[in-house]
Amino acid sequence: MHEGIWTTILGLFGLITIAVLMLPVTRRVAVPYTVLLAIVGIGLGLALNLVANIHLGIISDFFGAAGSFALSSDIIFFVFLPALVFESALSIDVRRLFADIGPILFLAVGGLLVSAFLMAGAIWSVAAMPFLVCLLLGAILSATDPVAVVAIFKDLGAPKRLAVLVEGESLFNDATAIVLFNIIALMILSGIEANILDGVVDFVVVFAGGVIVGLIMARIFAWVIAHVQQIALVEVTLTIALAYLSYLVAEHYLHVSGVMATVTAALVMGSFGRTSISSQGWHLLQETWENLGFWANSLIFVLVGMAVPQILSFMTIQLAFVLVIALLSAFAARGLLTHGLLPLMARLKLGMPVSNGFRTVMWWGGLRGAVSLALALAIYENAAFPLAVREFIITLVCGFVLFTLFVNATTVGLVMQAFGLDKLSPTDMAIRNRAIGRVLKTISGNLPKFALQQRIDAEVAEQVVETYQTRAQENAIRCANEERLLSSEDWIKVGLLAILGQERRGYLSHYALGHVAPHIARELLSVSDEMIECTKADGQHGWLRSHDKVMGFDWHFHLALHLQRKFGLTSLLSKRLANRFERLRTMRVVALDVRNGKLNEIAALVDGNIVDNLVCLMEERIEGMETAISAIRMQYPDYSLQLEQRYLERCTIRQERQSYQQMHEEAVIGGEVYQSLSDELDSRYSRLTQQTPLDLGLEPADLIAKVPLFSDLPDEQKMAIAGLLRPSLSFPDETLIHKGAIGDSMYFISSGALSVEIEPKRVIIGTGGFVGEMALLNDAPRTANVTSVGFCDLLILHKKDFQKLMAVNQGLRLAIERVAQQRR
Repeated sequence: MHEGIWTTILGLFGLITIAVLMLPVTRRVAVPYTVLLAIVGIGLGLALNLVANIHLGIISDFFGAAGSFALSSDIIFFVFLPALVFESALSIDVRRLFADIGPILFLAVGGLLVSAFLMAGAIWSVAAMPFLVCLLLGAILSATDPVAVVAIFKDLGAPKRLAVLVEGESLFNDATAIVLFNIIALMILSGIEANILDGVVDFVVVFAGGVIVGLIMARIFAWVIAHVQQIALVEVTLTIALAYLSYLVAEHYLHVSGVMATVTAALVMGSFGRTSISSQGWHLLQETWENLGFWANSLIFVLVGMAVPQILSFMTIQLAFVLVIALLSAFAARGLLTHGLLPLMARLKLGMPVSNGFRTVMWWGGLRGAVSLALALAIYENAAFPLAVREFIITLVCGFVLFTLFVNATTVGLVMQAFGLDKLSPTDMAIRNRAIGRVLKTISGNLPKFALQQRIDAEVAEQVVETYQTRAQENAIRCANEERLLSSEDWIKVGLLAILGQERRGYLSHYALGHVAPHIARELLSVSDEMIECTKADGQHGWLRSHDKVMGFDWHFHLALHLQRKFGLTSLLSKRLANRFERLRTMRVVALDVRNGKLNEIAALVDGNIVDNLVCLMEERIEGMETAISAIRMQYPDYSLQLEQRYLERCTIRQERQSYQQMHEEAVIGGEVYQSLSDELDSRYSRLTQQTPLDLGLEPADLIAKVPLFSDLPDEQKMAIAGLLRPSLSFPDETLIHKGAIGDSMYFISSGALSVEIEPKRVIIGTGGFVGEMALLNDAPRTANVTSVGFCDLLILHKKDFQKLMAVNQGLRLAIERVAQQRR
């Protein structure tokens, strides 16, 4: 027992040491890290037999311990895969992923099925194996491995969209392959004939079930993380538990896709969880998962390499021929998908267009690795399969994996270079050159003073300064030549993206300081990401379009408004308005910070002629925010004051905490006193994070009291009228009445103002007035457009209730008819 423990530790950490030392080596030999690890693993596998009978002390012990690590499918699936998949998916930009979800899901699901069947047909034509066995092999070999793909793309620095396309496809089709593999393997072992409908149903249930499990577990863990008092170690540990538990619960207990559960959990944690985790916890989480992914990646490729010599001992000439057919059919099938069906999808508007260069890299970069080998090992370890089938599958899969690692992985960089995908865009090059020029100028100016302080010889300092000045001159010439290719629209796009980047950083900073609630921070980051994507796609026009959308009212608000108007439910509308106020206020604060603090730095990186344009756009944006905030503040002044007070109190608590922390670090106060003060601040801050409910003031009785037309009525009649009128809130610039439409209601204004567009003028009707009565009195179409000037509290009287009201109260009828006559 004791000997087993120390030999296991010796083998494990010996392999980790060898693996991580390959990282500096790979930077010298220009070989992808995963490929070098596989080579080292193969070398270790061959060396095991050579030193088996030689006694070399610790070296022999190490080889003996390393040889005891038998790579199995369970180790890959339950130890390595959750960590590798979670780490890969955690770093994916969810918004970018969903922007390309069409081609990703097409390749990951439909494409894998097409590839599996095409490969199965080709292999079945040359191999003496049943078609289901060939289909099983096709499913295994059609899965591009996220472990290998992500590692290679990180080394090569692939463009963001290309990385998302390839990594997203790899993560999703990994799950697809496992589901298809399980269905086919069950058919082979049970002898059940293939039923396409049952297979499709099983596939959808397993795939979608994994997504649901991952989503539910991630939201539960995110909620728990948000309530652990921002203890970074607890937050990070819970994400590790989430990765493994989501996989285990889905795969072992619910028998759905564990990979999809883990992928979904990581995507949710990377987006929703970003504002559930403290800023310290998020930085620690990123570093921890990068380390976990690196260690798992390093170990698995060494272990795969060590298993290769034994597996390839089954290789025969006939199997080598089948391997060649498998390779040719696999690349042909993938080429059909990437260069045939993907462009067709774009033409049919089923997905965003993918450039020829991207498609070629996706075709050649479809690497196979640990996942394919794990599936093959699952067959090889299962004695229920005939030995010939087991050796057939494990040998071909191993050969296929080695080919993609040693050929595709080492040359995918050349493919990227051939299409110029390793180069920066003209705008990025312009920013790069300007950044270099600015830094060189700063260093040249500061260097003489620094040399004098360090008592360095003036002649030496002058030589170094001349070197920097020469570089600056060469860079200026390069800037002038390359920037001729850029238009003013390109420079505006550069400036706007820089501004949006600063705004996004500001939102995260406000969240980290505790000035913004997590749910508001999520909305702000979503707003920022949407504006960045629109600006990248369409420059200033995209920026303006997305800005108008952000300042408008989204579907959440319209849903809440519909529920209020249709069913009288106000809670959701109250929450949406409160969120809008906090979001707009934070956006304004951050925009002012950028304009006053960072705009000069941004201006130094763009063409000087467009700086004024950027300033104007910023001013218009800030003015729009001020207008939108004023509309809410005028309608709900008391709530506005409460929010501003809470914001100031949160800011002062942050300052208090920093002051106490400094006093503690300087030993002015002891640990017990500091802890007591911190606990008191936590208690106060916890009360401030609870959102104050916004009272919309839509009680019918209260609204009726504000309308002079009803003020002199007896209380009994007011109560009766309250039963006929439906309270409603209108938002700024909402069109309530369309000219020419059939009149079905009239509106009493309890507070606010409505604009009546009567050509050639515009009439404003304020609190206490009413509109829409003429269409009801005359049973005629509407004669004007009516819109809200700001937020308005209204009482809606529908046509059927209008007749009842007019019949019951003759005074009201006469008053309404008198106003209608005056308006005529």
